[in-house]
Amino acid sequence: MGTKTVDETGADTGTEATTDVEKTEEAADATTTDEASGGMTGAEDGDEQPEASQEAGPSGVGQGAGAVVSAALGIVSLTGSWVGTVASARESLIGQLQTSQSSSVATMVREGYGDAWNAQALWAGLFALTALIVGVVVLVRPAFGTPGKPQAPWIKSVAWAGISLGVIGLFLAVLKYTDVLLGLPATG
Repeated sequence: MGTKTVDETGADTGTEATTDVEKTEEAADATTTDEASGGMTGAEDGDEQPEASQEAGPSGVGQGAGAVVSAALGIVSLTGSWVGTVASARESLIGQLQTSQSSSVATMVREGYGDAWNAQALWAGLFALTALIVGVVVLVRPAFGTPGKPQAPWIKSVAWAGISLGVIGLFLAVLKYTDVLLGLPATG
């Protein structure tokens, strides 16, 4: 059934190649065998589930994204954000405009720097609180989802990281806002 092949140099390689008709017949035989085995080849027998069971439940992509967002917000609450920086600079400018040169040093420090420090702490606290809420929602979401569908371990881990960072960020923001942590210097 096969024919001898000749490579580009014209030398006889001695190997046999199948013709297009033979390839078509082999493909038809493989398709018939595949249909007879229920649509799965030997490599797929235990590797894949039928499509209906794969699409039966949620994939967890939303929960994973929520967990990552929670952790990112927790990091932002600790490192600072653009919004906090802008709010701080705005409060500093407002403080400088409201004080005059005849104001006391304590008033100038409080208006120029204290309010800016508090604005930055407030924004850090809002990011931390959001990280905390999103992390908790991700962790309790399976209780309201498909019964028997476990949450992926990495989602739980990242959500717990977001909650932890949110708690730490919220704690630090409260300490900064109340001047317990790095309060304004005494001017007196």
